[in-house]
Amino acid sequence: MEIILIKAGQLIAALALLIIVHEFGHFIFARIFGIKVDKFYLFFNPKFSLVRYNPRTNRLSFFVKQGDEETKAPDKAAVTLTVGKPHTATGSGKTSWRDTIYGIGWIPLGGYCAINGMIDETNQKLSDDPNPWEFRTKPAWQRLLVMTGGVLFNFILAIIIYSGIAFYWGEKTVRFKDAYAGFEYVPAALNAGFQNGDIPLAADGTCIDGTEQDAALRLAEAKCVTVLRNGTDTVAIQLPDDFIFRLNDDKGFFAFRLPVQVAELMPGEPAAKAGLEAGDRIIGVGDSITPSFTEFTAALKAYAGKTVDLTVIRDGQETRCTVTPTDGGKIGIGLSKLTDVYPVVMTQYSLLESIPKGWEIGTTTLGNYISSMKHVFSKEGAKSLGGFGSLGNIFPGHWDWLSFWYAAAFLSVVLAFMNIIPIPALDGGHVIFLLYEIVARRKPSEQFMIYAQYCGMSFLLLLLLYANANDIYRYFIK
Repeated sequence: MEIILIKAGQLIAALALLIIVHEFGHFIFARIFGIKVDKFYLFFNPKFSLVRYNPRTNRLSFFVKQGDEETKAPDKAAVTLTVGKPHTATGSGKTSWRDTIYGIGWIPLGGYCAINGMIDETNQKLSDDPNPWEFRTKPAWQRLLVMTGGVLFNFILAIIIYSGIAFYWGEKTVRFKDAYAGFEYVPAALNAGFQNGDIPLAADGTCIDGTEQDAALRLAEAKCVTVLRNGTDTVAIQLPDDFIFRLNDDKGFFAFRLPVQVAELMPGEPAAKAGLEAGDRIIGVGDSITPSFTEFTAALKAYAGKTVDLTVIRDGQETRCTVTPTDGGKIGIGLSKLTDVYPVVMTQYSLLESIPKGWEIGTTTLGNYISSMKHVFSKEGAKSLGGFGSLGNIFPGHWDWLSFWYAAAFLSVVLAFMNIIPIPALDGGHVIFLLYEIVARRKPSEQFMIYAQYCGMSFLLLLLLYANANDIYRYFIK
């Protein structure tokens, strides 16, 4: 339960950041062009809002019901604070940020920026007499920039995050060929012909050394993968056409094998009593070869409470130690990290160097995501769609800033791409109608826009239900 709460917390925090930035993209362009924005909300607020701030009245309200935004008297059931003097509108027709009501809803599924004079999920009918500050009265190119502002800001945010990661953490890479213990593969990959310990060398004849941003995707989409097996044999593995879909259930493809290299010894535990030393690498338990931690733990459990010989590499020489694991199959050691075991290619970036690196990672991530979308339009791809449970699994089960920012940047790219898809109710749908207006020199009818909005919202709701139903089926039934 704790892991679930940590993942959920990270997901909500990341979504809050991405939604605010996305809606601010719409907001800032609307303000640049003098368009009034009625509401700016993080999360949805049917029936009531957790927090609401009206700059005109300078009232900050908590747990306030919906529908009282424009009234002078505050909601008596709400907790309301007056944080300053009221600011009366000038009456000149010039819009201000104070014309917008800001709030936080209670359903963390998105957010919205209610732009005056625009048919969207917040407004389904317009008045007969348009005002100069309304969205519909502005030139098409201005409205186009308003609608693409959210997508643009999300992608810029991803570039900023990736640049920040490159600047602060640098880039650590273990090349495939340097991982002498090889890799462990998920069941779907093992069934396709991979073996634990294989080292990937090439995808469809193109060398892959592990430093590429899209190395795993290129290997998963390949028809033929070449691997190094047993340190000497080069083997070509022919992959089935639906291989990438078979990986969905296993939530991965392969991972570096972690050799059992002792980083620390627990005082009084079996390893310390047996004379093991920090830096020792354990390669065998009894008659079993243990090239990685996975085999090592399984072998130790077989000797729980019994005396067994460990084969150890110490200072380049093979030696043996006799140890008696606990009844739980433990010997009391701490393992060295992957980057302490294998040679690491470390690249540091200056502030100026980190910007193009962030751009490279961001564009590569976007390109890979667009490439993977072609798999969605198939029977197997539809089954692989996931909802909020799948999004939560992007984050680790513990708080780690580097992992959090990587996941947030990836979701920012995803949010940018998904919003530009030409579906009514999404930014991409509005963009398509605006492009039609620019080319045809006439607007779609208001009635058509309303029907299109209803259709788009219905489709998105069904898609949301389907994706989350897939999660429920995978996690609780299958």
